[in-house]
Amino acid sequence: QCTYLEIEQVERTHAVVLSRPAWLWGAEMGANEHGVCVGNEGVWTREPVGEDEALLGMDLVRLGLERGSSAQEALEVITALLERYGQGGSCKEEPVPFVYHNTFLLADRSEAWVLETAGRYWAAQQIREGSRNISNQLSIGREITAEHVGLRQRARSQGWWSGDGEFSFAEVFSLPHQPARMEAAKARYRAGKDLLRQHAGHITAETFMAILRDKDSGICVDSEGFRTAGSMVSVLPRDPALPCVHFFTATPDPSRSVFKPFVFVANIKPVPQVRSPTFRDDPAKQIPRFQSTVDRRHELYRRHQAALELMERDQERGQKLLQTLRDLEKQGLEGMNALLGGTVAHPQEELADLFFDCVEAEMKFY
Repeated sequence: QCTYLEIEQVERTHAVVLSRPAWLWGAEMGANEHGVCVGNEGVWTREPVGEDEALLGMDLVRLGLERGSSAQEALEVITALLERYGQGGSCKEEPVPFVYHNTFLLADRSEAWVLETAGRYWAAQQIREGSRNISNQLSIGREITAEHVGLRQRARSQGWWSGDGEFSFAEVFSLPHQPARMEAAKARYRAGKDLLRQHAGHITAETFMAILRDKDSGICVDSEGFRTAGSMVSVLPRDPALPCVHFFTATPDPSRSVFKPFVFVANIKPVPQVRSPTFRDDPAKQIPRFQSTVDRRHELYRRHQAALELMERDQERGQKLLQTLRDLEKQGLEGMNALLGGTVAHPQEELADLFFDCVEAEMKFY
């Protein structure tokens, strides 16, 4: 049972860790036990968005992680399900539908892909070196590695492409008149590209955290009624003997949140403090949907919000708290470097409690 649709189950699913809006089944981003990571963003294209309920892009993120043991396999899972079921339905827990199509980043220890969609159509680009970012717009031009079998025919039949010259997915499928939010996406995309370029050759987990916290570029948003939600950074060593380490904030606005490490091991300690409550008569599951509201904040989120209010009220105490939180994050990063550098052997039980312990420490500080 996905957010809106029920689809056939598969014989085997992988263990996953997800960062997701509490009301739906899918996820904005996450990782699985094989070191596959997937994240998505909304995009608007020449293909009309469908209010009819289908798979959400966030459902596809989770399905790709549950069913793909490599980035390429996750991509194949997502595109096959997209072609079969389509994408559609509201992506926001509000009575007025908010609908979009999706672009995805997929990576594992040895390869990375960008997948971009327009309705049931799609194009994918394998990233062979350097860095790559996405930001609420189509960005795959002529460098297409794989595509929907009917993609070019669709473009010709709609009069979007003459069939002459090279085919650029972004040029052909992007809206000729972009909505205002797409203009902001262009600036964000360029800024993300520039920030990555500045660190080319020596990008670390800290580099990514700093970029995700960048307010000047608009990558980190805390205004206009929109706030950057949870953030995630993953370190995927090429050496399969080393574990992948996934950092999650589990709270909004990364500039005022803590990235906490998570490692897949046996018997992971559950972390109820970052799991949202469930409701018997959930307004997201009743038809018509979203007719009432419920408080979905988990315990860490509540304490984090109270701390944010303090930071805004009392600058001095706020700065002190922020510094304490940064120190906690630094400990997690140093621990990861020791683990991956082989200087310290961490027993499995310690890694099983790792995320729980970090969340507990953060809550104590609040």
